[in-house]
Amino acid sequence: MDRLSYIILLLDFYRNLLTEKQRDIMSRHFEEDMSLAEIAEEYGISRQAVHDIIKRSEKALLDYEEELGLVDRFLKQKQELIKIKTLLSKYQEYDDIKQSLDILNKLLDI
Repeated sequence: MDRLSYIILLLDFYRNLLTEKQRDIMSRHFEEDMSLAEIAEEYGISRQAVHDIIKRSEKALLDYEEELGLVDRFLKQKQELIKIKTLLSKYQEYDDIKQSLDILNKLLDI
């Protein structure tokens, strides 16, 4: 997963743990694709100030993930669901009872 997608995912999970200003600036930069200059102009602050807020917010999001691990757990569950979907689609293809039981056992393992 690329950095941008990962930051947006972290925002989805931990947005409410940031301050209102951090949430707004992160959303404008990462979700609305606004430049630092555009955000700075809107807030009446320097580009450097916007950059600093973004970097501090990113660090906070990464710290929350390190402590809570919600995104990691979500991504693992998503992979498991993909495996289940694949196995279920194979299950529908088999008429053989042995092959069907093998797939069902794999599903139980997941």
